[in-house]
Amino acid sequence: MATNRMFRTCPSTGLVFHQPAERLMMANAVAAAVFLLFGGILAIMVVLTRWPAVHLLAADRFYQVLTGHGINMLIFWVIFFEIAVLYFCSSTLLKSRLATPGLAWAAFWLMVIGALINNYAVFWRDDSSVMMTSYAPMGAHWSFYLGLILFAVGALVACFVFFGTLVVAKSERTYVGSVPLVTFGAITAAIIAVFTIASGAIILIPTFLWSLGLISHIDPLMYHTIWWAFGHSSQQINVAAHIAVWYAIAAIVFGAKPLSERVSRSAFLLYILFLQLASAHHLLVDPGLSETWKIFNTSYAMYLAVLASMVHGLTVPGAIEAAQREKGYTHGLFEWLRKAPWGNPVFSGMFISLVGFGFLGGISGVMMGTLQLNTLIHNTLYVPGHFHATVVIGTSLAFMALTYFLIPTLFRREVMFPTIAKWQPYVFGLGMTGVALFLMAAGTLGVPRRDWDITGAGNAFPYSFPGSAFLMLGLAAISGLIAITGGAMYLLNTVGSVFFGKRIQTPDFQHVRAAEGVAPSPKPVAAAIGSYHPGGGGALVAPGTFILALVFLVSFVLYYFINWKYLATVWPMR
Repeated sequence: MATNRMFRTCPSTGLVFHQPAERLMMANAVAAAVFLLFGGILAIMVVLTRWPAVHLLAADRFYQVLTGHGINMLIFWVIFFEIAVLYFCSSTLLKSRLATPGLAWAAFWLMVIGALINNYAVFWRDDSSVMMTSYAPMGAHWSFYLGLILFAVGALVACFVFFGTLVVAKSERTYVGSVPLVTFGAITAAIIAVFTIASGAIILIPTFLWSLGLISHIDPLMYHTIWWAFGHSSQQINVAAHIAVWYAIAAIVFGAKPLSERVSRSAFLLYILFLQLASAHHLLVDPGLSETWKIFNTSYAMYLAVLASMVHGLTVPGAIEAAQREKGYTHGLFEWLRKAPWGNPVFSGMFISLVGFGFLGGISGVMMGTLQLNTLIHNTLYVPGHFHATVVIGTSLAFMALTYFLIPTLFRREVMFPTIAKWQPYVFGLGMTGVALFLMAAGTLGVPRRDWDITGAGNAFPYSFPGSAFLMLGLAAISGLIAITGGAMYLLNTVGSVFFGKRIQTPDFQHVRAAEGVAPSPKPVAAAIGSYHPGGGGALVAPGTFILALVFLVSFVLYYFINWKYLATVWPMR
């Protein structure tokens, strides 16, 4: 028997929104923005304490703030937004009703309650400053672990709702052929999320019981090994999600089709099989793992995930170039790039995300994942420099760029401050690029990752860092303040537009019978982003993208050689 469902079709894009899914997307996106705001406020205090000339916080308060900053930014802000992306990629792109909206709301509130409980443990109990990694035998209050477990269970349920929506769309035939590439990328992110959350449960549930006194001992090496299957794999969810966003924005702004959809899907498949192996680079100095295991996981196997990232790094700008050349921008190698809409924050944010993630996050990540080179920078400030390039420039900026598209289409509001929106990706991207570069430079000089005060004041055996290390920390702090300004610009526009922006009048939700289908009249965006393109972008070549890829390759080889040369000076042959 046919069922009635509530849908509306965006008149400008042709995208179809299911009312329960739309409300859940809004709720998750708003929750993400709230935790981004809180994490950003904490970032100000972290930056001003890391800056030796200011040194704002005392040691106990610094570690408390740093714990909250890491968890709110790396877990809560990112995953709330990713759940909104999953619902968009399943319900909206497949023109399907959302499976079990009630269960999806339960998942949302579990995530909210878990996040609040965890923040309560960190800031109100004042006894859980154990950093995001919370390494045993350091112990936090039981509510710290309970909050993370509840949040993880909520996220897992949301993933199952996403998978259920795929089943509903298939059974009700709301789309034809294969799922769109963007949805395929979201499926990749959700599969990795299930593995990640399962790994977290394996280690966090026993640790929770340990905090209650029900388990007498948690082995530190065991904790460290399993925790990173959860901790680093969380970033792999982000990678799959923000690359799906790259493909989506290329389709939204340019109507771009993948150069080869089969190749892009194969790259996502490599992520599922091999991307989590990058977790091993956190374990390369651990004594309980064999050298054979370390070398295999950080080279022969992990390079397949690196290959996948390089494929996406080539195909996304290549698809944009092919679409631009089809529109007549064919003069020279880079007219397609010069004539791109750089004033549109949807595009500029995505492209800065792509370049920053590839050149800063990608190259540094491969270097860190090499067994011998890892010893140069393990547990130095190079590590947070790297993940600010991946999680913040790569993931957060891509999500920010997508937000500028969702404000008028999902929230049905005009962007309140278009000039601020135009400049926001540049301010945020410039500031965070400086943070990543200067932290990595400080780490290369040996500045430790978790040391509150590198001057060593009061220590029995102080160590004197070179003056250049203090310079790098100062420049990183200034860059951090610039990035925080860019984040504030984003939140000002997001909150202002969603709650106070001029409402865009669109057709309201209408009952549509399942038997009648819900496919709208073709629109450029819906056709580009929500369709399978077996032929890719046609026979057009992308010479400009090929040149950019060569620049990336040369940069990678030079940086790799420099680090091996540096290693040779640290370990001279005698």
